[in-house]
Amino acid sequence: PPKLRSFPLLKEEVLNLFSFFIKLRPDNDYDLELIQKSIDGDMDSFKQIVEKYQNKVARVTTSMLGRSYEAEDVGQEVFIRFHNSISKFKGDSNLGTYLVRIAINLCLNSIKKENKFKTSSLSNGNDLSLGGDEETKNDIASLINHALCSLKPEFRSVVVLRNIEGYTTKETAAILEIPQGTVLSRLSRGHDKLREIIIKLEQI
Repeated sequence: PPKLRSFPLLKEEVLNLFSFFIKLRPDNDYDLELIQKSIDGDMDSFKQIVEKYQNKVARVTTSMLGRSYEAEDVGQEVFIRFHNSISKFKGDSNLGTYLVRIAINLCLNSIKKENKFKTSSLSNGNDLSLGGDEETKNDIASLINHALCSLKPEFRSVVVLRNIEGYTTKETAAILEIPQGTVLSRLSRGHDKLREIIIKLEQI
């Protein structure tokens, strides 16, 4: 008759299986654990949250405000705001989406406060120069980023969420608290404006 395998081997298989299912555990569950530990005063857990989502937040603030100290400041403010109100997070949405919503709102407030957008930039092409040397002008990433920052905030936010962050129309509508039809119309107009701006930039 076949011999039973030794306990050590069985133990190893169980541990491997356990590890496998841990990896399959919904990411949001782990986030909720980190949040609860943070509420209990565990700063290492909050640090893990920051490290996990700082690139995502930075991508949003940079796309909305350009590569600037202001974008960095807003990115930091996102986590400060979240930390100060962390107990209010109920887990109704993904943590990443929740932080993106904070980031978008702070960026829109910053744009409004500093009057970052100038309507004349779209109407007559002023202030569209990339500046710098030829290498910068040929940098596609810089071109797109500059074009994004030339969009009106309401178009910019939709383009960033849909095309850069990859949110669905429904998710984008929820984040911005606008109808899905508005998301679609702003996305279409945003794309049209981006094409116009990029063509102008390429001619400079």
